[in-house]
Amino acid sequence: MKKIIFLSLALILTIFNFTSLRIENVQASEINDVVNCKSYILIDKDSGKILNENNSKERLPVASVTKLMTILLTLEQISEGNIEVDDLVCVSENASGMGGSQIFLDANAEYPVGELLKSVIVCSANDSSVALAEYISGSEDLFVKEMNKKAKELGLTDTNYENATGLPSPNQYSSALDVALVLREVLDYPLYSTYSHIWLEDFAHPSGRTTEMTNTNKLSRFYEGCLGGKTGSTNEAKYCLAVGAERNNMRLIAVCLGSETSKERFANCSNLLNYGFANFENTVVFNSENLENVKVKMQGQDKILSLKADRDSNIITNKGKELKIDYQYNLPNSLESVKQDEEVGTVEIIVNGELYDTIILRATETIKEPSFMDYLKRIQKDFVA
Repeated sequence: MKKIIFLSLALILTIFNFTSLRIENVQASEINDVVNCKSYILIDKDSGKILNENNSKERLPVASVTKLMTILLTLEQISEGNIEVDDLVCVSENASGMGGSQIFLDANAEYPVGELLKSVIVCSANDSSVALAEYISGSEDLFVKEMNKKAKELGLTDTNYENATGLPSPNQYSSALDVALVLREVLDYPLYSTYSHIWLEDFAHPSGRTTEMTNTNKLSRFYEGCLGGKTGSTNEAKYCLAVGAERNNMRLIAVCLGSETSKERFANCSNLLNYGFANFENTVVFNSENLENVKVKMQGQDKILSLKADRDSNIITNKGKELKIDYQYNLPNSLESVKQDEEVGTVEIIVNGELYDTIILRATETIKEPSFMDYLKRIQKDFVA
């Protein structure tokens, strides 16, 4: 009963502290007045377009927000089939002794990969982060090399990793922009979404004891449409947060680094997201289903090849902005042969007179090259005509 009362009071205080600083409709002229931290950025998740930023490339310590890369590499390994969520990880003395935020793993005990990953996502467990790093790469040092390799692949120019946890290290840093780009990748994995929405759950240890996990990202419970995120705090980094949210067919990512208090980091990111949803909208500028009348002649005859597009195309713009949309199809006059899914041409989307996007068009079927007899029949038909 005491535990229930304590949790209820904590929840009430959390709601009060969080909502007391949140502003629902933030305008462009007000954004710097309601986001108070060393560095911040707001991007569109799908296109990567920057909607607002301040010092977003400044290199700063980001504390446990570092774990987004640890999470990403683990999700990749699972997705590629190199490891399974049910694989058992034997926890080393090194991992179990990490300290800081932890799930209190037992040394030399075995835990499933999925449970370890869940504890990193939900409650930022340092011990689980190192256990996963050692399992995937053999040691945390080797795993860190993979973290930095992935950073280069993603084009992160202001990031260097020295550990898998975000614990203070002299030459470990990132930037608001780079953090946003990592979270952008993480949000593509359904398994991440499954774990990131957990608010409160018991973590079972092989010995039979349990450790309670509470989500460190309060926006996962108190911000409408929250997709997940990652918190971090140390004396050097102060209070940091990266978070994604979805509303009105638009997904945004907000990152705030170096807030003065925990309460402020949640309010800062909430205000950034509110600003984005209040001032921008997502418009479909190309629908891949509208290609019924876009066709190519086959073998110079009446046979017509239908096409399909690789994807749709959307654009994030200020609300109410007028868009003039044109399409330029780049296709051959005729084809002799084609394989199903082979690239045939492209369509360029022109928005307000400027090239915005280029989408590949592919064949929907296979049509073989004409035989010698087919060519004779075609010549005969042309001669008679």
